[in-house]
Amino acid sequence: MHARSALFDVYGDHLRQWGHPVPVAALVALLEPLGVNAPAVRTAVSRMVRQGWLAPVDLGGQRGYAPTDRAKRRLDESATRIYRTETREWDGSLDLVVFTPPRPRPERARLVAALRFHGYGPLTSGTWVSPWCQPELPEVFTEADVEFERFRSVHNGDTVVLTRRAWNLDELADRYRAFTAELAPIVEAIDTSTPDSRAYAARMRLLHAFRVFLFSDPGLPAELCPPHWAGHTAAAFFDTHAARLRPAADRFVSSLLTT
Repeated sequence: MHARSALFDVYGDHLRQWGHPVPVAALVALLEPLGVNAPAVRTAVSRMVRQGWLAPVDLGGQRGYAPTDRAKRRLDESATRIYRTETREWDGSLDLVVFTPPRPRPERARLVAALRFHGYGPLTSGTWVSPWCQPELPEVFTEADVEFERFRSVHNGDTVVLTRRAWNLDELADRYRAFTAELAPIVEAIDTSTPDSRAYAARMRLLHAFRVFLFSDPGLPAELCPPHWAGHTAAAFFDTHAARLRPAADRFVSSLLTT
């Protein structure tokens, strides 16, 4: 598990709700059960400050870090999608985005990653589609300094076939099945006799593995999902064990933040 990704997970699932800046020593202690050493944590924190995700705060003689407004928006959106706290009804139309891709490869890669995170898939390199009208889209293109045009339209063909052009759902289903197979032995080994630190580590591994799907699963409405969609099975698996392990994980985090 990379330190930067682990920090996003910890801030998103625990520290965002804590509501206070966290000293770097606590960040090191929170990532130690995940196999991330102190130098890697400090390097990742410095990088996240430079990238505008964390802001340094003076905690009376020691340095602490708090998520920036930009980070809070990303963490809130991620939590909404991971825990599916909003119920959306699809109106049958599609959000179509047309733009000229940036020529420099790094800039193009960042824009593609942002579009995928927000649930868009490519029909061509400069035409992307989503069943949902995402309000964050203008900010994505503003940050990329790329002009775009946007249309809300109804497809006059088979929309299920169209989604297969934009997303490789067979590959995604295989990845969901692999996720469940890999994580089941880890989380099912945790019971009420397990130390809180181990329950926390198992839950964070579960969360980390599931969060990756935010960059590849568009969250298609039921009307566009394949029959017996593996994503639904994986989500139910995640929900069950994330909720079961939450009390022990919360106790462990609280023990580090209140000492």
